[in-house]
Amino acid sequence: MTDLDKQAIEYCFSNNNLSCIKEIKSQVECIVLYIFISLASVLTVFLNLLVIISISHFKQLHTPTNLLILSLAVADLLVGLIVIPLMGIRYIETCWYFGETFCSLFPFILYTVVSASLGNLVFISIDRYIAVKVPLQYSTRVTTNKAVFCIILNWLCSSIYSVIMLYDAIFSTETLITCYGDCIVTVKFEYVLTDLIVSLVAPCSVIISLYGQIFCVAKYQARLINSVTNVSKSEKKRGKCVMEGSVRRKSESKAALTLGIIVAIHLLCWIPYYILTLTENTAIPPTILYCLIWVLYVNSCVNPLIYALFYPWFRKSVIYILTFRIFQPASSRVNIFTNHHS
Repeated sequence: MTDLDKQAIEYCFSNNNLSCIKEIKSQVECIVLYIFISLASVLTVFLNLLVIISISHFKQLHTPTNLLILSLAVADLLVGLIVIPLMGIRYIETCWYFGETFCSLFPFILYTVVSASLGNLVFISIDRYIAVKVPLQYSTRVTTNKAVFCIILNWLCSSIYSVIMLYDAIFSTETLITCYGDCIVTVKFEYVLTDLIVSLVAPCSVIISLYGQIFCVAKYQARLINSVTNVSKSEKKRGKCVMEGSVRRKSESKAALTLGIIVAIHLLCWIPYYILTLTENTAIPPTILYCLIWVLYVNSCVNPLIYALFYPWFRKSVIYILTFRIFQPASSRVNIFTNHHS
């Protein structure tokens, strides 16, 4: 090899003869990509941290639904804190600089976070179905303790499922290392097919079925709300009670719609990825593949923006956090709602 060839080739580890060859990118491309990765990571962590602090701090937000949202925010926070930076550096540098051990551990974290996110969406769908279907019985059927139990069960099952799926890749002693600086974790095709069913088809079927019923019920209840607006004076007292129930149903339907948007966006981001796993990425151009994968990761930044758009309580809690008013005495008991039905 001539000196000119040596200058043209760059290695991941220059002092190691078994090092992988590094793909050389232009300086401008690297700077742009690092800025994008940094912004995506910081925004994802910051926005989801606002959600976590809001729900954790304010007593009024300690509801079963918000605890499920909190669990989803934790999963999104882990994406911004671990997945986006590491995958970003791996893509830009085309080398793995985080060691063999973490090369095996990283897919476990990714699988666990993805499974937990989908599990959270299923529980959120069930929660909203009960709230809209039987709003008067919701408080007795769905409690904070039950929500906490579901969250713990969800993360525990997600971790066990990830270990099962990646057992050979993580614990196999026959892993072939082609060169230092590479990180390839292979999963058997039958496991990929199983993951498609367990992590996409099954939860999507449940979520779509529940939200289909939710909107049917919401449409029926909307007709009831319109029918009681013209209540006669002779039935004024009875009409007042009906109106209170109708307003409650309207509030629950609005919350279901908001969370339905979150679920829909989440699934639209993840479905292309799972479809790609079946093709084994052979017929997909690398640029399209990377774009779809990064849509997945950036999706973790979207949920807090939806909360800010639809939930007045979130906007108010953010103001309290950013102005450090949460450190004031008894700030956790402040009325975070602008009105009773926000």
